[in-house]
Amino acid sequence: MLTCKDASHLISERQERPLGFRERWGLRVHLWICANCRQFERQLDLMRKALSELGRRARTGVQGADLTPEARERIRKALAERSGHKH
Repeated sequence: MLTCKDASHLISERQERPLGFRERWGLRVHLWICANCRQFERQLDLMRKALSELGRRARTGVQGADLTPEARERIRKALAERSGHKH
């Protein structure tokens, strides 16, 4: 039976390489009984997806594309006011 430390290591390793049969089976059993490790797995997956999306946006130059021009202007003004510079 895997410990939580072993399971978290395998969850992380799975991002980098395919796990062997014994590793997959042991991890599956551990995740079946351990809510904390299931939560860690979900959090790691969410971080991976968020970072992947951030990287995609950086590569394509899509920064804040989901904001309206009005929203971008409000943010720009708020930041300028915070820093003490009026533009």
